[in-house]
Parts: sequence; C-alpha cells; structure tokens
Amino acid sequence: MCGIVGYVGEKQAQTVVMEGLRRLEYRGYDSAGIALVAGDAIASDKRAGKLANLDKALAETPLPPSTTGIGHTRWATHGAPNDRNAHPHHGRRSRLALVHNGIIENFAEIRAELEADGHDLLSETDTEVAAHLIERELVAGADLTTAMQSACRRLEGAFTLVAVDCEDSSRVVAARRSSPLVVGLGEGENFVGSDVSAFIGHTREAMELGQDQVVTITREGVEVTGFDGSPSEGRRYHVDWDLSAAEKDGHDWFMRKEIHEQPRAVADSLLSRRTPEGLLQLDEVRLSDEDLRDIDKIIIIAAGTSFYAGMVAKYAIEHWTRIPVEVELSSEFRYRDPILTHDTLVVAISQSGETADTLQAIRHARTQRSKVLAICNTNGSTIPRESDAVIYTRAGPEIGVASTKGFLTQLVACYLLALYLAQVKGTRYGDEINQVVDQLEAMPGHIESVLADADQVYALAREYVGARSVLFLGRHAGYPVALEGALKLKELAYLHAEGFAAGELKHGPIALIEDQLPVLCVVPPRGRDQLHEKMVSGIQEVRARGARTICLAEEGDTAIEPYADVLIRLPKVPTLLQPLVAVVPLQLFACELATQLGHDVDQPRNLAKSVTVE
Repeated sequence: MCGIVGYVGEKQAQTVVMEGLRRLEYRGYDSAGIALVAGDAIASDKRAGKLANLDKALAETPLPPSTTGIGHTRWATHGAPNDRNAHPHHGRRSRLALVHNGIIENFAEIRAELEADGHDLLSETDTEVAAHLIERELVAGADLTTAMQSACRRLEGAFTLVAVDCEDSSRVVAARRSSPLVVGLGEGENFVGSDVSAFIGHTREAMELGQDQVVTITREGVEVTGFDGSPSEGRRYHVDWDLSAAEKDGHDWFMRKEIHEQPRAVADSLLSRRTPEGLLQLDEVRLSDEDLRDIDKIIIIAAGTSFYAGMVAKYAIEHWTRIPVEVELSSEFRYRDPILTHDTLVVAISQSGETADTLQAIRHARTQRSKVLAICNTNGSTIPRESDAVIYTRAGPEIGVASTKGFLTQLVACYLLALYLAQVKGTRYGDEINQVVDQLEAMPGHIESVLADADQVYALAREYVGARSVLFLGRHAGYPVALEGALKLKELAYLHAEGFAAGELKHGPIALIEDQLPVLCVVPPRGRDQLHEKMVSGIQEVRARGARTICLAEEGDTAIEPYADVLIRLPKVPTLLQPLVAVVPLQLFACELATQLGHDVDQPRNLAKSVTVE
C-alpha cells in the first residue's frame, strides 16, 4: 500500500525522502511525489508511474535546497493513478502539503462543505479534503500540530496523514488512525515512515504510535499527543535488522533472496520457544491457561497467502487438540453474522499486521467478547496491539510483494499455536509435543536440501514459458499448498492457474485436462489414511487424459514413479509438516517462470504488499 516518508534535520531532505521512497517501493504503488519547505514556499513535484519518472522530472527541474520534506508513493483508491491525483496535495493557498495513506470515509460530505465555502479542489482524491481542512486551521491562526489535531477529529475512516507548513520549516506533523506509521529517532534529525524501511539507513531507533495519535518531529525531538491535544507517549524500540537486510545479496530479485532465506527464517521463528523445563512458550500471550482451556471453537481469519496458512493450521489444531476450527476469509467474516462467544478464539493471520479486512474482522470479534490471537511479522503493528495475544513470526523484512518466507513462518507459528493449545488442554503428552517440536527444528535443514535442487525446478519452469494454464493438485495438508502454488503463479506469471483438492477432480475440474497440460501434484507421505494411494489415483486420472504430471513426492517413494513425467523429491517429513518443504519448489517455479517471461517479480502488476484499505 502507500509509502510515506517525512524528514526534518540537517541533511538535504530531497535526498533522504527519495531514498526512503525507494526503500518502500516493495509496498506497491502507481505514482510518487515529494514536497519540500523551501524558504517561505512549498516546492513539490509528483508523477504517475514509477519513481524513475519522478527522478527524471527532478533532474530536469531541480527543487530548491531544503532540510524539511515529505514524500509519498500512492496506490490508487479514490481517483485514477495520474499526475493530478498523485500526492502530495496542497491546501487552498498552497501553504500546506499533505500525503496520506488509507481512506477518509466522510470525504464527500467534507468536500461539499469546502466547495460551498469557495474552495476549488483539483483532484478526485479523498486526500485533498484533509489538506484543505488543515490549511484552513493554519490560516485561522493554529500551528501545524493543533491544525492536524483539529482536522483529525473531523475525519472518519482509516488514515495516516503527514504534513508540512511553508511558514514553519522546523516541523513535520503526522497522525494515524488504523493505518501504519512509525517514527525514526536520530541525532539532530527525525523521521516518520510507513515502516522502518523508510529510514533504516539513518537510524535503528524507532517509536511506534498508538491509535488516534499525532506526532510532531523537529530536529530537537519528538512530541506525541492525542487527537484531542492531550499529551501522550509512543513506545520506543530498537530495530534488530539493518540496511543490509534489505539488499538483494547477489540475487536478481528480492523474492528469490527471500526464498533462500527461508531456512534461517524458520529457525528464527523457533528460537526460544521452549522453557528450560521443556514446556512451550509463546511471545505475548495475555490470556491465562484457564482462558485457553475454556476455548470450544477456533475461527482463523486471514487473506491471500495467509488464508492458506490458516487452512493448514486447521488440520494441525484439530488433530492435536480436537478443537473444531473454521477458516474464514477476512473480507467475508463480518458479513455472514458469525457465531461468536466468550469461549471462541479468533486467530488473525497477517504478515503486516495492518491488513484492513483482518483488522476490521478482529474488531468485530472483540465486540462479541471473543478472544483474539494474532500471528504477525511486524512488531508493534495494529493487529497485534488490538489482540489478546500474539505470536510473532520473526521472518524479518519481506520486500517481494509475493510472500514466501512470510508464509513458511506463519505455518511455523500455526504449528506452535496448535501444540501450545494441546499442552494447555492436555490433549497431547509432553513427550509427544517435544517430538513434534524436534521435527520442526529439523525443518531448516530439510528446506536447505530442497533449495539445493533449485536448478531442477528452474529448468522445468523454462520448459513452460509458453504455457497458458497450469493446474495444482493436493490432498489433506497438501491441498492448501496446491492453492498457494497456484496463487504464486497467478501473482507473478499472470497465468491461469488453479489449485484443486485431488478428490474433487471427477466432480468437474477434470474437464480442464487436455494434452500436455502441466499439472503439479503434491503427493502426501505414505502410510496415513490411504492419502497416498488416493492421490496416486488422481494422478493416474489426469495422466490418462494427456496431462503432463509433475510430482512432488518424498524420498524413497517408488510407487509414484510410473505416474510422474517429472519427479521432484522432497525430504521425508510427517504429513502435517510437509507444507513447509512442499511449497518451496512451487515458489521457485513461479519466480523463475515469471523471470523468463520478463515480468517484475518483486512488484507484480496491480498488487501491493500490505492491503490497508477494505
């Protein structure tokens, strides 16, 4: 979603802001702009398209020197992605410049009021009304901080606002409600940004803001207040990764780098999860064991890739705890009138912790007195803060829009949650739980072994550059893996790709099979509930109709060999844990196929990393 940077200090603001915007490109955007306080005026430029367009414009028509500025990369919501709708937006007299992330829900009402008062609004955006509101307060005599507070009290919706006033170059003022914003704390300089990537090259000291707070940054310091003007505080913390974590490390894409970072990410997710006594412990569980023992139903809410992690979690939680589990799309959850009680646990899975649909879903759950646990990668983000408990996935920064290590670490967190509930409820003995944790701790090595065979998958991907459709099949925990594999191919290669439960083939999807159609098949380990035999039957069905079967099967599985046109070997792991290794070749396949097709793998068209509007 939109990227925001604000700076005040001793350096040239244009350099700092543009550097920050480049660090935020992974969020996905369709236009970019910058505004500087230069003398007694606002100097700005904005362009549709990539940052390169803005760079070119600034090179041709340089902005004056300045040490105070803001910048923005926009993902369009209100109004087309063009120069006019790009941010920053100005007030009526161009005294103020403003950038914005989110949606102002009552903008039409405010726009009508402003136009009736003689204001001429130039764009189609909801953002511009906020710029006019704040500047009106400035003209009436308020300083920028007070003006921001006053305007925010009028606005409805979810938003981050960052503004500068050409009559006060000493400050940048920002506000947040249900939208991401973090402060960077420097020496003689301070920053605001959509996330720490915006300023990590300058400082690793940060401050998270609470709901409905305004922050004023100057060279000398940071002041936090509520929308009502009351003094407040943010929470300071140290960022435990540095600038090098955002570099490609020799890979052509951030995504490919992040695929290869998965062994370390999974290992980090498992660190310090056991007490010296051998019991499981989680991050911030503000729920007592008594609360958890009373849980009689779990509802998992998530979107996109996180939803498929939730589907895997259902298998694990029900198997290890015998608690019934539902898995819901966040965007649909509130609208079906879900049955929630005090003994329902709602598990919200979100890489960013700012996913708008998921955030609104947990707020609905809380109004029904249900308990909420978040699985999240972003410390201090909104969803964990508004939950009763959180398991942080510790994946580190994920720059590629298509999630890879985020997905694997979400799976690990789901397994840990299932085992923790089994420990609390007593549905598994301690030695059984420790055995599974031991198996999880072996996973980084297994993932390394899959990555060691990446060249086989890359060669396979190059064979299918001309394919227009690819199908994926799975059973049990392999079914969500098939769905995730199809999603990755859609996201990156822009191909028709679908994942199916193999047993459903004969109920309709088999009609799609045609000669040489590639079908990737996730074959479950042998020996449990005839899953393997049933999967082999499905593979035979599509192969008999001319499909080219590409089978992912565990080492030593000879039964699959007669039915696999291509065989990709996986390490021997338990059925429930197989998604951790089975999804990796599918990630590699999608990444390489998209590369061969000439697509931008890190920033697929029409997509954003963090969807912070509904």
